[in-house]
This record gives sequence, C-alpha cells and structure tokens, in this order.
Amino acid sequence: MKTAIYPGTFDPITHGHIDVIRRARMIFDRIIVTLAKNPEKIPLFSLEERRELIQLSVEDISGVEVVDFDGLSVRFAEMAGAVAIIRGLRAVSDFEYEFQMALTNRKLSANIITVFLMPHERFTYLNSNIVREVARLRGDVSPFVPACVEEALKKKFEPVVR
Repeated sequence: MKTAIYPGTFDPITHGHIDVIRRARMIFDRIIVTLAKNPEKIPLFSLEERRELIQLSVEDISGVEVVDFDGLSVRFAEMAGAVAIIRGLRAVSDFEYEFQMALTNRKLSANIITVFLMPHERFTYLNSNIVREVARLRGDVSPFVPACVEEALKKKFEPVVR
C-alpha cells in the first residue's frame, strides 16, 4: 500500500486543497493530511478546529486521514511509512520555493519523493489567505470552500454584539 503525506496549515482548507487530495488519492492508496503546527504563523482557526474542518471536508474520500505533526515533514513521512510528500502548485511563482523544499527533503531522506500536483485550473488563484480576507470583509466564500468551512468562517467574523 503506497502512502503519501500532504502537509500544510490548511487555515482553512479550500476546494483547491481538496482537489489536490482527490488527485493524490488517484495515485496513492492512502493520503495522510498532515496538519502542521507552524510557530511562525498565527492561524485563524485552532489546530482542533482545522483538524475537524479537514475531516468533515474529506469524509467522502476514502483512504484519507488527518494527523497533526510538529517538525520536519520528511521525518513525519518516514515515521508514517510514506513514500511521498504531496505539494500543490498553483502558479509558476510557487515552484521556486517548492523546488527548494523538495531538494532539501531529498537531501534529508533519499527514500521520500516529492510529487507536485496542480489543482484544476478553476482553483489556481485560490489560497487560504484570500479566503480569510474575503470572509473577513463579509464576502461570499461559498465558491471557495466546503459549506462547513463557510459556516466556521462566518462564526469567526460575526460582529460582536454588545
């Protein structure tokens, strides 16, 4: 059984992320969405909220699980028995950073490969930062995220009633 990990902060998960998960699932038997704890980022959603939103968003995709991790993705991949790290590429601008990370991971573990997957073109402009900003400004995020994420964003940005 071939396993791959798909690391990220997923703050929040978007249709673009889900599309990459579906594509990865066509290649690998098992996908572990590895929810990163990144001390350099202050997420909108807590780790527990993000885990729950991801689980709800991928519940219809078999062979996918969600796990928290802290540390190097390549080390987690080794511990999980994965053969690959999945990375999504939306635009050419993503490539340079992702290429550097892939080469670094290859140096750290020659047994783990990086697989770059592009989401469907209708999601290439989409990222979590854009979704959070649209939600903060009370815009319609329904084209960008699953309904559970849309509801969670609405709750996060509800006006405080005094």
